[in-house]
Amino acid sequence: MVLKLINATEAKPGVTIIYEGHPCTVKIQDISKTGKHGASKCRIEAIGILDDKKRIITVPGHERFEVPMITKMKGQVLSVGEKVSLMDLESFETLDIDASAELKAELKEGDNVEYWDIEGTKIVKRKT
Repeated sequence: MVLKLINATEAKPGVTIIYEGHPCTVKIQDISKTGKHGASKCRIEAIGILDDKKRIITVPGHERFEVPMITKMKGQVLSVGEKVSLMDLESFETLDIDASAELKAELKEGDNVEYWDIEGTKIVKRKT
């Protein structure tokens, strides 16, 4: 469920956009001036939230991007394996969620974590 659409010129650093189906956080944005015969161009460098891939996007200034709905929640780690099993601290439901290899290495049972729900995809982001 997308909350809103923004123009490429409004995609400032720190804003989350969906590019080619991947939620990304904008890190750098450069806007060229309008020319005699054309519109302004935006060059956006973004990092994927789920896969940490760097994406460089060059689009006209009027190009529109979707802004995803991100819900940040807290949970407690029950076990760490191929996926991290955790219990939501509000609803007490048990979830099996992906996490980066670096984060998995420092997690142990009983740790509190922050996990994000990005358009239905859940990922553990940090240890609290």
